[in-house]
Amino acid sequence: MSKKQENIQLVLKNIEKMLSSMNYGSITLVVHDDSVVQIEKNEKIRLK
Repeated sequence: MSKKQENIQLVLKNIEKMLSSMNYGSITLVVHDDSVVQIEKNEKIRLK
């Protein structure tokens, strides 16, 4: 498996983990030199 494929697999695992733990919000990927170098999670909490 190439380094790029390993990076993509790691990114997907992290995104899946983040999505499973949030109800509202956004996930932002930061890409540099053809690789994801940062994942940001902004979670919103809605009060009733």
